[in-house]
Amino acid sequence: MIENYFSASKALARLRAGISGPHIDDFAGALEKQGYAHSTAIRYLRAAAHLGCFVQRKGCTLADVDRRLLDAFIRHLQHCRCPHSNDERTGFHPSCGVKLFYRHLVQRGVCRNHQDDEVGNNEPALVTAFSDWFQVHRGVTQPTLRQYTRGAAELLHVLGEDVSQWNAQAVRAFLLDRASKCGTETTQKLITAMRAFLRYLIYRGEARDDLDLAVPAIAHWRLATLPQCLSAQELERLIAACDGTTPGRLRDRAILLLLSRLGLRAGDVAQLRITDINWKAGTVQVTGKGRRQVRLPLPQDVGDALLRYMKCRPQVDDASRLFLRSIAPFKPFASGDGVSTVVKHALRRAGIESQAKGAHLLRHTAATEMLRHGVPLDKIGLVLRHRSIDMTAYYAKVDFALLRQVAQPWPEVNS
Repeated sequence: MIENYFSASKALARLRAGISGPHIDDFAGALEKQGYAHSTAIRYLRAAAHLGCFVQRKGCTLADVDRRLLDAFIRHLQHCRCPHSNDERTGFHPSCGVKLFYRHLVQRGVCRNHQDDEVGNNEPALVTAFSDWFQVHRGVTQPTLRQYTRGAAELLHVLGEDVSQWNAQAVRAFLLDRASKCGTETTQKLITAMRAFLRYLIYRGEARDDLDLAVPAIAHWRLATLPQCLSAQELERLIAACDGTTPGRLRDRAILLLLSRLGLRAGDVAQLRITDINWKAGTVQVTGKGRRQVRLPLPQDVGDALLRYMKCRPQVDDASRLFLRSIAPFKPFASGDGVSTVVKHALRRAGIESQAKGAHLLRHTAATEMLRHGVPLDKIGLVLRHRSIDMTAYYAKVDFALLRQVAQPWPEVNS
C-alpha cells in the first residue's frame, strides 16, 4: 500500500523496517480511505516510521506507547538529528502524524488507549456518577454534559469532596468569586450547572435539602434585546456564497438552507441521519433537546440541496450521519460547533457583518422571516419546538407593522 506514496526501493525498505514496519501498509491504507492528501499522507507515514525507531531505541515496544512516550518523542523532534528524519524536526505534521498513528494502533489492538485512562482518572467518582445519571434521565448531548460536569468538578475541587459539609455561605462565596473573573454568559452557565449538580446531591441524600437555593441568580431580562437576524437580501447573499459544485460547497448550502428554512439548532443538524429523511412524505425527523423527536416538512429547495450533496458525499464507514467534514478525515461533526463554523465561514465569504456569527443567527432569521410572512406565533413555536409560547414571543418585537398598529402616540411636551 505504501507504494502509492513512495517508489524508491530504499525508502520502501526503510519504512517497513523497525517495529512500525508491520503496521505501515495498514496505516497507509487507512490514510487513503479517510481522504488525506497525498503530501500529508507521506509526512504522516514518515512520522510513524520515525516513532518506531525512537521507541525501539528507548528499549520499548509499540504496546508501551502512552502519552508520556508521545510527549517525549515530540520533544525529541525539536533537536532531532536522526539520519532518516527527512529534516522534519518541527511543525504540525510530525506531531499530528504520530498521534494519528497512535490512534490507529489503538484501533488495531496494538496499544491500550492510555489517553482515556488518564481522563477517567482525573474525574472524581461523584462527577462520573452525576454525568451518567444526567445523561440517562435528561438525555443531554455531549457538549452540554461536558459543561455541566466541568462546573461540578470545579465545585468539588474548591469546596472539597465531603459534600455533607457544604453550606450556603461556601456555595455563594464560590459563585461570587467565579463571577468576578468571567463574563455574564459564562456565569449563567455555571449557575445552571451548579444547581443541577446540587439537586443531584440532594436526590442522593448527600447534601442539605435546601442547598440548591443558596445559588444566587444574576439579573437577566431575556426579552430586553432584539433578536439578531439577517435581512432577506443578506440571507440570499449568504446562500449564494455557497454556490459551487465541490462537496464542501454543496454541503454548506444544504446546511444553511436547513438552518434558515426550518430554524434547526446546530446540534440538530450535526446529529441528522440519512434515515431521518422521508423522501416520499417530504418530511425530516429532528431529535432535539431531551431526545424529543418531531417531524418537520421538508421544503423543496432544501430537499434539492440535500440530494445534490448526497450524490457527491464522501464514502465512509459510518454512513449513517448525513453531514461530514469536508477535509480529511471524513467523519461526522463531533458537535454543533462544526455547523456554526460553516455559518461563520459563509458569512465571511458573503461579506456580511453581524455580531452573532453562529448557527443560531439563522434560527432567529427563520423565525423572523415566518413572522414577516404572517405566520402566527403559535405556529412558529411549533416549528422551532419551543415548550412555551413565551419563548416564541421574543420574536414579536421585530413585527414592526403590527407594533405600529398598537403603539400609542407620544404626548407632546410643552416647553
